Amino acid sequence: MRVRRGEYEIDTDKRRLDIAAIHRFLSQESYWAKKRPLEKTLTAIENSLCFGIYKGREQVGFARLVTDKATFAYVGDVYVVEPHRGKGLSKWLLQVMTEQPDLQGMRRWLLATRDAHGLYKQHGFSALVHPDRWMERTSLDAY
Repeated sequence: MRVRRGEYEIDTDKRRLDIAAIHRFLSQESYWAKKRPLEKTLTAIENSLCFGIYKGREQVGFARLVTDKATFAYVGDVYVVEPHRGKGLSKWLLQVMTEQPDLQGMRRWLLATRDAHGLYKQHGFSALVHPDRWMERTSLDAY
């Protein structure tokens, strides 16, 4: 799937992904994946539906979706690099992701964020309706 808007393009073709740039951003600049090993990033990409944002040949953003394409989707690793922020690219990316024809009618989309609640609210995300039903198992020292 490819969608163009002005000089930018969103593409789900994994062959186009700049793995080095993705890994560099996630492991060095993000708060959620600091120090994530390359092997973990590669496995995550391999097992996810990935969305790259491009300006020409340069990858300027990324997100991935862990989904069964029927009932559940988890949005992760969303970012736009600094020089391209403030242009509505993350909003556009979320719109493209949530409007995918083969992802409609799912019961639940989830994500975790420390500081982008406003962005995700614009796309229908909210606090958990029944937080008492949710549990998590974490390994904070996984990487």
